[in-house]
Amino acid sequence: MQDALIRILLLSAIFASIFMVSQVVVGSAWRRRAETGAVNLRLRMIREGGSREDVVARLRKNTPRDFAGWPPMIATRLQQLQRMLMGSALPLSPSQIVVAMGGLFLLLCVLLLLGARAGGFPLNFGVLQMTVSVAFAAAVALPLLAINFISQRRRKRIEEQFPIALDVFVRALRSGHPIASAIDLLTTEMEDPIGSEFGLVSDEVAYGAELSEALEDMAERWDLDDMRMFVVSLSVQSETGGNLAEILQNLSEVIRARSSLYMKVRALSSEGRMTGWMLTVLPILTFVGLFLVNPRFYLDVAKDPIFVIGFPMLIVIYLIGFIMIRRMVDLKV
Repeated sequence: MQDALIRILLLSAIFASIFMVSQVVVGSAWRRRAETGAVNLRLRMIREGGSREDVVARLRKNTPRDFAGWPPMIATRLQQLQRMLMGSALPLSPSQIVVAMGGLFLLLCVLLLLGARAGGFPLNFGVLQMTVSVAFAAAVALPLLAINFISQRRRKRIEEQFPIALDVFVRALRSGHPIASAIDLLTTEMEDPIGSEFGLVSDEVAYGAELSEALEDMAERWDLDDMRMFVVSLSVQSETGGNLAEILQNLSEVIRARSSLYMKVRALSSEGRMTGWMLTVLPILTFVGLFLVNPRFYLDVAKDPIFVIGFPMLIVIYLIGFIMIRRMVDLKV
């Protein structure tokens, strides 16, 4: 009995020690993360010794451009890719990500074809279709879906931050700060992504750009109507005069009311949007995962002549369903 009691106390002491150590480690890591998140990327780069020119060049690396000279269809896709990369804050240009995905696609095609050949499967057109589809899904489709998810999450974050930034801006104006000083205050008080964006505006103004043009470029980079209304308010006030703080306070209230309505619509449509995400991502994940686990499940069927016709039709049906789902859940508020 005494031995059992000693064992229980010893195990309890070990558990309590491990629990306390884990709490200290997790707590310190969480505090460091909070302190790091409170300082936006632009301020971190300046603190690490980066010059203003390098900071501006890095932050503007993936500013969407029109890709003049390219065919319209390709130019539109490249612009969408660049906007996604800008929104996700990845330090890669469209050319770099295209080359990386293309290289990974070719590598996977070669490896899958060699694996199919080593497994005794004939390299007919059906097997070629299957390997190319798996390589495309793993090297192109899944990375693009991941980049788009990160970009949309940061875009949602900046939409949530913008009314708060307007409130800070209004308080700075009412306390006597000029517009340039109020924007500079936002660069130190706001977290990413909007803190670095206003910091970029402040640097561009310091280099001689017009304030309205720098703010309009920021609105075009993120394609947000709230920012465009902010730019219009500043432009109108600079030409006609008036109480800018009161104008921006009313604008902040309008944005919050519209955001509240938008969140209600998102809540009502959440089931449809989640269904759209699942029906978009799940087939690709299932297709790639099942092929990696049991490639014979597909390669045995790929030898059938009907597969050459049926598999492309299946892909076309999937794309039609993807487009229809996107149109159904794309609600404008």
